[in-house]
Amino acid sequence: MKQIFGSFPSRRICFSLGVDTIPFKTCTLDCIYCQLGRTTNKTVERREYIPADTILREIEKILSQRGKQKIDYITFSGSGEPTLNLKLGYMIEKIKKITSIPIAILTNGTLLYSSSLQEELQLADLVIPSLDASDEDTFKAINRPHPSLTLEKVVSGIATFSQNFQGKIWLEVMMVEGINDSFEKIKKIGEVIKEIKLDKIQLNTPVRPPAEEFAHPVSLSLLKKAKTILGERCEVIAHFKKHQEITSKEDIKDAILTMIKRRPVTLEDISSSLGIHLNEVIKYIGILQEENLVTSRMYNKKRYYSFAS
Repeated sequence: MKQIFGSFPSRRICFSLGVDTIPFKTCTLDCIYCQLGRTTNKTVERREYIPADTILREIEKILSQRGKQKIDYITFSGSGEPTLNLKLGYMIEKIKKITSIPIAILTNGTLLYSSSLQEELQLADLVIPSLDASDEDTFKAINRPHPSLTLEKVVSGIATFSQNFQGKIWLEVMMVEGINDSFEKIKKIGEVIKEIKLDKIQLNTPVRPPAEEFAHPVSLSLLKKAKTILGERCEVIAHFKKHQEITSKEDIKDAILTMIKRRPVTLEDISSSLGIHLNEVIKYIGILQEENLVTSRMYNKKRYYSFAS
């Protein structure tokens, strides 16, 4: 499976079967906090980057073989901005015909000004766009957008979409120390959000190694203060604590590699995600390191493991 990953537990949407629709780091933004690193192909061009039918065949195979595997959402996310794939609506429509599992879209929201994309997303059950800034300077500083994008254009697109979408919309706000974490900027984000019809606001901060070393996380106490400012619909995203069963011990090595190819993870992340003892994780990580498939680095007093590309 090249385009499908999981299901893995998510801090936001429980057990998620991830769907990757675009090549690695193809995105409309180059966010300083991105756990996947810097954007290598910054674009707003929508096209069929990865054939939709290839992705659909992988989804069908996973669903036919999943057995007792828990899947709460089929989630379009992955290695960049999923809405860049021109066949997104087609894929959502086809998936709806073969399963009742809800569909979620994790998007930076930058292309929601497109009326055609708004139409494509109507069959989704949950859309989670992001908004990290309330002014153009902060937008450029934290998100480093494609030159054709402005904050006004992005906010207008999200707001228009929210008025017509029948599913749920959760808005993620990523807080970065010294950039968008002042009382004034948080209050202004709250004012901007009033234009958008939302079910929930989710506050986040970088917890894995970011694209830029200077993108530091904010404290939990600041997140709680921001939550108070942004109101009742706002929540601080907590770490996922459930366990997932892995069906075959023979698959552990491949499962770990799949995880670290997607994002940097700690030993504890792997243990909780795959439902295996920490000592067993250490053993397999050791094997992968001997094979030069895994590297590690310290960040925020934690060791993260990444794929040695």
